[in-house]
Amino acid sequence: MKKLLLALILGCSGLVSAQNSISGTVTNLENKPLAGVSVYAPELHKGATTDENGKYEFNNLPNGSLRIAFTFVGYTTQNKTISKLLKQNTLDIILAESVFEMDEVIVSTPFNKLQSQNVMKVEHESIKTLQQKGTSTLIEGLATIPGVSQISTGTSIGKPVIRGLSGNRVLVYSQGVRIENQQFGDEHGLGLNDAGIESVEVIKGPASLLYGSDALGGVLYFNPEKFADAHTFKANFSQKYFTNTQGSNSSIGLKTSTDNWKFLARGSFNTHSDYKIADGDRVTNSRYNETDFKTGIGYSNSSFSSVLRYNYNKLDIGIPEDGIAEQSSSKDTQFPRQGIFNHLLSLNNVIFFENSKLDVDLGYIANDRSEFEDSNDASLRMKLNTFNYNAKYHFPKLGKIETIVGVQGMHQTNANSGEEYLIPDAKTNDFGVFGTANYEWNSNVLQAGLRFDNRNITSEAHGLEGEEGYFQALNKSFDSFNASLGYKTTLAEALTMRLNVATGFRAPNLAELTSNGVHEGTNRYEIGNADLKTEQNVQTDLNLEYKNSHFEFFINGFYNHINNYIYTSPTGETLDENAVFAYIQDNAKLYGGEAGFHFHPHPLDWLHFETSFETVTGKKDNGDYLPLIPANNWNNTIRTEFKIKNWLEAGYASLNVSSTFNQPNVSGFETASNGYTLLNLGVGGTVKLGKTAFDVNLNGNNLLDKKYIAHLSRLKTDGIPNIGRNIVLGVNFNL
Repeated sequence: MKKLLLALILGCSGLVSAQNSISGTVTNLENKPLAGVSVYAPELHKGATTDENGKYEFNNLPNGSLRIAFTFVGYTTQNKTISKLLKQNTLDIILAESVFEMDEVIVSTPFNKLQSQNVMKVEHESIKTLQQKGTSTLIEGLATIPGVSQISTGTSIGKPVIRGLSGNRVLVYSQGVRIENQQFGDEHGLGLNDAGIESVEVIKGPASLLYGSDALGGVLYFNPEKFADAHTFKANFSQKYFTNTQGSNSSIGLKTSTDNWKFLARGSFNTHSDYKIADGDRVTNSRYNETDFKTGIGYSNSSFSSVLRYNYNKLDIGIPEDGIAEQSSSKDTQFPRQGIFNHLLSLNNVIFFENSKLDVDLGYIANDRSEFEDSNDASLRMKLNTFNYNAKYHFPKLGKIETIVGVQGMHQTNANSGEEYLIPDAKTNDFGVFGTANYEWNSNVLQAGLRFDNRNITSEAHGLEGEEGYFQALNKSFDSFNASLGYKTTLAEALTMRLNVATGFRAPNLAELTSNGVHEGTNRYEIGNADLKTEQNVQTDLNLEYKNSHFEFFINGFYNHINNYIYTSPTGETLDENAVFAYIQDNAKLYGGEAGFHFHPHPLDWLHFETSFETVTGKKDNGDYLPLIPANNWNNTIRTEFKIKNWLEAGYASLNVSSTFNQPNVSGFETASNGYTLLNLGVGGTVKLGKTAFDVNLNGNNLLDKKYIAHLSRLKTDGIPNIGRNIVLGVNFNL
C-alpha cells in the first residue's frame, strides 16, 4: 500500500510542468557580493548556495507564495516571502553583519517564522553545535540547553526532562512524525541517533494546541538532515573516539539533487564499553551498541513537494544492576539487557494552490522492545505499531492575518509476546481538530488558537485475578478542549517581550491505568488505576530579550498549574518482597525559569562570554515536592574564534564551567543530592592541507575527574556515580 501511494504521488508529478523561477544577488551593506550564502526553501526541501558573485537561482517553483531563508555565518538571517510567484522573479538581498548566533526558521510552530519573529519562545540548536560539546549521546547534548535535563541510566539511556516534566508529558517529533516507543518507562530511551539530524527545536511549555495529548510539558522537534543543493553531489565520513568508554562512533552519508529530485542516505554505528567513574572503576554492564540507518527521497514541482524518509535504529543495551563488579572493556552486553528495533517511515507532502497550501504528514512507527533477564529468550517483549496523520490547511492571507486549520490522529496497537506482561495488549485511537491565527501590526504580533481532542483506549483481559500480570479489560475515552494566546511586542529599541498563556492535557497511559506487577529497575510493585482522569494544565510564560551588536540578555519565567497530576505513592504494603506503589492523582504546580546573557566585547571580535542559570520547583497542593525535579544549574562558557594562516579556518576554543546545586527538595521516596561543578574544554576548526579539508574537534569533559551523582540518575539509589573524565576526538571529512 505504501509503495502504491508513493508511486501515485511521484507518477502524478510528471503531469505538471514547472514554469516559475527566482534568482537574485546577495550582498552586504557595502554592496559587496557574498559567496557561500545558504538559500533555502523549506517547503520544497530545496537549497542553493550563492556563487562568487553572490548569485543564486531556483527553478520549477510553485504557482502560489513561497518562503525563502537566507543564512550566512556572521550575518543576520533573513526570511522572505514572495506572496505571488510570477514566471520569472528577482529577489536581491542585503545581509547585515551579526556577531551572535544565526537566526533560524522555526518549524515546530505553526507559521514557521524566524526565531526572532516567533510569538512563542523556542530554543533552537544545531546538532553540530551539540556534538562540539563532546557528549556521547543525543540526549546528553540536549541536556546542555537551558530548561532541559535528562533522567539517565548510565551513558546509554536518557529521557528528556523539560522544566521538571518528563516521560509521556514530553512529546518527541522526528521526520515530522511523533515518536512512539514505549516512552512511559524510565528505562526506555529515545531510540534516536544524532547522525542524519540537522537541528532540534525545544518548546518549553504546553503545546497541545499543535500536537494533542502528551505535549503537556513541551516538545522536542528534530529536523532531519537537509538534501543537497540542486545539481550537486556530497558525501562525508565522520569518526569519533571516546577515551572513557573506549567508544567509537562512525557515520558515512551521501546525498544528491536535481531541480526536482532529491536523495540521501546515511549509516552510522555506535559502540561503547562500560563507563568509568572518577576513581577508574567501570560500571558493570553499562555498555551498549547502536546501529542506525536513514534515507530519504524527494520530489517537487510547481504544484507540490513530497518527501519520503525511512529510519532504522537497532539498540543493544546492557542494564547495570550489579554496580561496580566484573571489570571489563568488552562491548558485548551481558544479562540483563534490552534489545530494541525501531522503524520509522514518514511521508511529508505540501500541495500548493494559488494563494494557499495544504500540508499532509503521514507516519508509521514499528517499535519492537525486548528485555532479557538471564537468557536469549525474551522475558518481556512488546511490539508497538503506530500510524500517525496530520493535515494542516493554510488559508490565503487576509490582510495581516494568517490562519491555519488542521486535523490530527493516531491509531496504535500494543502486543505482548514474552513470558511477562508489563502492560496489556491494547489499542489507542486519537483524533484532534484545531485552528490558529496570527495577526501582525507595527511591532506587535498576536497569536491565538483552539483545539478539541478525543482519545480512546481499549485493552484485553489477561491472566488470573489476584496474580501478578492480571489485567481487566478496559475501554476508556478521554476528551479535552485546549486554547492558547500569545503576544509579542517591542517595548523599546532592541527590547522584546513575549507573553504566552496556554492549556495542555495528557490522557493517562496504559501503565498508569493497568499496571499490576514489578516494574523492573524501580524495585516497586506497581498497581494501576482505571479511574484516573485526564491531566490538564495552564501555563503562563513571560520572556524578555535584549539584543544589540555586542550584548544579548534573556530572562524566561513560567508558572504551570496541573490538575489531576498522576504519580505513584507507596501504600505501605509489600508484594513479592517489593514495596507496593499505587497510581494516584493530586493537583500540582511547577514554577521557575531561565536567565542568561551573551557578551561580545568590542573590539575583541574573537571573544565571547556566555552564562545561563535555570531553576524549577515542583510541588503538590499539599506542599509536598514532586519527584524527579532537576537541581538548579549555573552554566558559564568562554569561547574564542580564530584563524591560523591558511591551514585552520573557523577555529574555536571554549572553556565551560557547569555548576549544579544541591537538591534538597525531594519527594517522599527520593533522597537529597549534593551539588557539583564540572570543567569542560573544547577546541576545533576546519583544517586545510592542500586540496584536502576536514573538520576536527577535541573535547575534554569532566576534566578534573570529579566524582558525582546526578539527582536524576536512575543509578543513584545504588550509589553509582556518573561518568568520569572523558576525552573525545572527532573528525569529519567531506569526500
